[in-house]
Amino acid sequence: MNSVVLVGRVGRDAEIKYFESGKCRATFSIAVNRWDAKTKSEVADWYNIDVWDKQAEFASTYVKKGIQVAVEGRIGQNKWQDKATGQDRESFIVIATGIRLLGSKRDAEVL
Repeated sequence: MNSVVLVGRVGRDAEIKYFESGKCRATFSIAVNRWDAKTKSEVADWYNIDVWDKQAEFASTYVKKGIQVAVEGRIGQNKWQDKATGQDRESFIVIATGIRLLGSKRDAEVL
């Protein structure tokens, strides 16, 4: 089963792109904090999020830097060829099926 739920703070406003097919995609990133026993401190893991169609339009309006969100979805993979080196590259993304707004930037400043 390929399923993921992440709760974190948005690192950059959602950016939306419309395609000729009529579909649209929004992209943004979130930071999820975790405890690192080696350094004995919290560290942030960053995740790139893709969301499509109605959820993308929602994200482009409401997903802004600093707010806390919960993202449900699946792990996907982007593959491309680096133009400078000619090497094949890949990265992992979360393809969101649901987004829930949990807090605001103002809430983060109070904590």
